[in-house]
Amino acid sequence: MSESLIPEWPYPRPDQPPVPRPGEAAHTVSVWLVPKFSMLTLFCLLEPLRVANRFGRELFAWQLLSADGDAVVASNGVRIDVDAALGEAEAGELLMVISSYEAEATVTAADRAVLRQAAAHGARVGGLDTAPFILARAGLLEQQRVALHWESVPAFREEFPHIAVSEARFEFADRRLTGSGGAAGIDMMLQWIEHDYGPALANAVGRQLVHQRVSDEEAREAASARAMDNLPRVVVRALAIMEAHLDQALPIPEICRLVGQSQRQLTRLFTAAFGETPKQCYLGMRLDQARCILADSRCRVTEAALACGFTQLAHFSRAYQARFGEPPSRTAERGTTERGPTERGPT
Repeated sequence: MSESLIPEWPYPRPDQPPVPRPGEAAHTVSVWLVPKFSMLTLFCLLEPLRVANRFGRELFAWQLLSADGDAVVASNGVRIDVDAALGEAEAGELLMVISSYEAEATVTAADRAVLRQAAAHGARVGGLDTAPFILARAGLLEQQRVALHWESVPAFREEFPHIAVSEARFEFADRRLTGSGGAAGIDMMLQWIEHDYGPALANAVGRQLVHQRVSDEEAREAASARAMDNLPRVVVRALAIMEAHLDQALPIPEICRLVGQSQRQLTRLFTAAFGETPKQCYLGMRLDQARCILADSRCRVTEAALACGFTQLAHFSRAYQARFGEPPSRTAERGTTERGPTERGPT
């Protein structure tokens, strides 16, 4: 639609914003809520559409779906009623999947078939937060650049090495939409609004939501600056080296050499900043990486250990148990209900 057809109203209509039914608006969005989904992500996805409707007419309708048509409990414990079951509702123009914790715990082969069918019939299919795992396992992300929550990136790369992972907060392609969740949903929907109706409406919706659109590079730089503001430069450099070598751990003396600092001085700086020695901090980073891989992928325990630089499985298991209070095999079992016993790694 031409941008000139969307007036630049200084204020939205004061009356009740229209919430049209599916099929009664220019666009219909179906949202499949997977148990333990992020409610913040849901709201950030829908609010730009609601606000856009306040600026003149029924542009967007939406419906909430669950696998069986029953209410879904979000990660914050709030129970959300839905409009229909996934397999019984028409997908509409866009079928979005929202998941967070244990994304695959309740997803069945039949659910993935519904996603493939929607895509085959021309619907855009997307996923936010950890939902790209569901789309990838349905075979819908081949030859795509994928954005997802940063915590899940290591596991996604481990399980789907052939799929390109984007550093952007969201990827808006012609037929596939993926994003990291949270506020990224606002930016994704604003881009859709701008694509179809021009920047005037998108900017008006952004102002109404008190949301400033920034580039991915600006967002990364701001986040990095906030995280590193109060740390000594040598500590920041050491952390960057550790982060770059999670899969093949470097000896601490080598890290000290690379940052040009004595081990005694670097230990003093790390202890002051984190209450941990460089060795303890490095170990924690590698264990955290392993946990992400085990929680979100189908990797065996041995594979996750090797991916994080652990060559001795017994040492890895003891350290993992001490940090997280459970054996790595327990983490691997959650959210991966489709794996057989032979796929589970040892404790």
